[in-house]
Amino acid sequence: MIGSLKVAVGTLTAIPVGAAAVTPTTARGAMLLAPVAAAPLGALVALVGWAGAELSLPALAVAFLAVGALAAGSRALHLDGLSDVADGLTASYDRERSLAVMKGGTAGPAGVVAVVVVLGVQATALAAYEDWLLAGALVCASRAALWITCARGVPAARRDGLGSAFTSTVPRTVVVAGWLVLAALAALVDPWRGPLTVLAAALVVVALVARAVRRFGGVTGDVFGAAIELALAVLLLGFAPVAGV
Repeated sequence: MIGSLKVAVGTLTAIPVGAAAVTPTTARGAMLLAPVAAAPLGALVALVGWAGAELSLPALAVAFLAVGALAAGSRALHLDGLSDVADGLTASYDRERSLAVMKGGTAGPAGVVAVVVVLGVQATALAAYEDWLLAGALVCASRAALWITCARGVPAARRDGLGSAFTSTVPRTVVVAGWLVLAALAALVDPWRGPLTVLAAALVVVALVARAVRRFGGVTGDVFGAAIELALAVLLLGFAPVAGV
């Protein structure tokens, strides 16, 4: 378990944890522990939000600072994945061409727009939050997107790359059970909006994975990152306080 946690923290955050061997067992454990590994990132977002509120700074500015801190804390790896996936999906209908574009590392127009829109949704949703502990918890919950991207039966688009070692390692029963637990926890926050928001986040990730399998032949590390960012946007938007309530 320690090895899996080291792999998860080292992969999903900028925290230096040293080298750890990635075996099928540690890879599966790392993906299952992804929400736990993101706890420092959730705490960082909560701290930025709390400090901004204490200093009476403009809510939207604080929200953008929190999103920026989150990007720094993850080395912007997930945003890079979001950008690459958007570029790959719009570059060509040829699988190999799309994969080559994603591997190239440069951001095209579609990638830039995707990052701007998703970050904009995250930041504007965060601007409505007063409960920054909830916002931090949602950061952690968004990493459960990896349970879906790494579910058994979901193929890898290519044998090389960061994501190949983690692909198809999480049993589907665990994926379903894990998201049901998240929905139950969400119901404690809001009996109706909570579970519906969690369901919406899961469906968005499932749709992304299905699209990636059709277009790329499977998932990549970039798809993992895109799934996390999309899940976070849906969760933050769904749990955002409603004006006048």
